Amino acid sequence: MVDMIQLKAVRRARSGKGAARAERRAGRVPAVIYGDNREPELISIDFPEIYKHFIKGRFESRLVELDVEGEKTRTIPRDVQLDPVKDLPIHVDFLRLGKGARISVEVPVEYVNEEASPGLKRGGALNVVRHAVEVWCRASQIPEKIEVDLTGLEIGDVVHISDVTLPEGVEPTITDRDFTLCAITGAGGAVGEEGEEAEGAEEGEAESTEE
Repeated sequence: MVDMIQLKAVRRARSGKGAARAERRAGRVPAVIYGDNREPELISIDFPEIYKHFIKGRFESRLVELDVEGEKTRTIPRDVQLDPVKDLPIHVDFLRLGKGARISVEVPVEYVNEEASPGLKRGGALNVVRHAVEVWCRASQIPEKIEVDLTGLEIGDVVHISDVTLPEGVEPTITDRDFTLCAITGAGGAVGEEGEEAEGAEEGEAESTEE
């Protein structure tokens, strides 16, 4: 499961663009905590504290415990506004997480044991359709990653989400189809001897990496 980030914050009295600009000039990132049937709470956080976690990636898939002047609240970032020029966070919306809350979150997919795939050894290519999968899960059960084992896969083999064992209580948000994660393709992108076309084409997001 993912580790929880801990951030200290202070309350801010005013909203609006002018107040937000004043916070940024002071080296702080304005933010708001909302949800869980409670009133929104205006806060701000020291920029270096947010940036050191933001730069690591997957910030919006991490649990964040906000310590607002001694009052701790479990949250998850739901909207990070970035400076259009510097690409740095300038405002964050944090969703409060009540006890037992279920959320949707994007989890990275890791493809392992390429060296144990006969198809790749014979010159095939790993055609990755999805680098991440959005799932429903309890806030306390966010997986660090979804692992796809390529052991034994031949040219023409396709891995669907149903082929992967997800942790208990974790379900994909897409439920109307058994979507593709990856395929082992031959020369020219052919999927297999049956002539089936790679499903990655319909997703419009596949990419190949040669062994």
